[in-house]
Amino acid sequence: MRKLVLIGGGHSHAIALHYFIKQPLVNTQITLITDVLQAPYSGMLPGYIAGFYEHTECHIDLDKLARAAGIEIVVAGVTKLDANNQQLVCSNGQVFTYDLISINTGSTPDLSQIIGANNYGTPVKPVPQFLTAWQDILESWKHDQNNNQNEESLLTITLVGGGAGGVELALNMQQQLVNICKLKSKSGNHNLKINLIHRNLDLLPNYNQQVGKYLRNLLHDRGIEIYLGESVQEIVPKNNAGYNLRCESGLEVLSDRVFWVTNAAAPAWVKTSGLATDRSGFIAVNNYLQSTSHPQVFAVGDIAAMVNYQLPKAGVFAVRQGLPLAHNLQRLTQGKSLQPYKPQTRYLGLIGTGDREAIAVYGNWGLYGGIFGSWLWRWKDGIDQKFMRQFP
Repeated sequence: MRKLVLIGGGHSHAIALHYFIKQPLVNTQITLITDVLQAPYSGMLPGYIAGFYEHTECHIDLDKLARAAGIEIVVAGVTKLDANNQQLVCSNGQVFTYDLISINTGSTPDLSQIIGANNYGTPVKPVPQFLTAWQDILESWKHDQNNNQNEESLLTITLVGGGAGGVELALNMQQQLVNICKLKSKSGNHNLKINLIHRNLDLLPNYNQQVGKYLRNLLHDRGIEIYLGESVQEIVPKNNAGYNLRCESGLEVLSDRVFWVTNAAAPAWVKTSGLATDRSGFIAVNNYLQSTSHPQVFAVGDIAAMVNYQLPKAGVFAVRQGLPLAHNLQRLTQGKSLQPYKPQTRYLGLIGTGDREAIAVYGNWGLYGGIFGSWLWRWKDGIDQKFMRQFP
């Protein structure tokens, strides 16, 4: 029996497991190693933050999926990978050897250039850690509103990173917290402040310029403070509570809660794995999603860097890579040649604005506002619901 180990329960692996339910791999023992049993679907996460979805609606049940596929599941993280000796070590002490391995663990925000960032604040990835912090905020906020403390206390939340993820998160956070005020508070007033700090002079610099302008105006209309052209240099705790973020320009921003939505970085264990990586430390893969240095290793999603394509770290590519990965793993077990995966040059981005509306971006084309907003949200919701329905 050939041993195949899947590290991580990301979108690509979930799709591959769903494929293996109907098309089992021949003479192959599969083990899924994941640190969570409920894998969040990134497309619906902002809607969950806004209160539009329940937890079960936007999380893939990996335990149920693995049982349906007839594979072993180990709940643990990976702490070490030795690609030369085809061996890995888990956080629970288990050691695995493998013939084939596929890695789909995602990425984390790159905090290496910000003093204190690893100690203070919460990165948005891994998502379960972020959701725990968000639930803590919600419970505290509901308690304040129930006790009519909204006139006395101020909650300040700061998001560092003004890409699509940071902007969408800020809008959906604000919507949920304000809605709680309307439900719990007699006056409907709130002492809430949300800051968004972005190192570029424009929001979403890689998107349509008019889309960035529209979102900037929308953030302003929602009362979200935007700091553009500011790079956070250091974060230190305040004497009483919260944190002080210091920027290179000298700007200081005080905040009770800080969330990092900055550029992505690879897990630390990749550096010592022996695998070839790109300049940013992500696993270098060829057109077959196969490691350029170790052919028995595959990598997909955010943790992978295709050497022949410059792909952004976007969930759409992890979703699109799922079936090509499954097909190539199957072809290997059948002794067939691998098939290349060719990513699309442009992709559709649907960004929820927290009010059951959305904007659409495709290359230099953008659609937003007016009668389009609610229609785009229903379209996005339909796509996301269809994706989730495929899993048991």
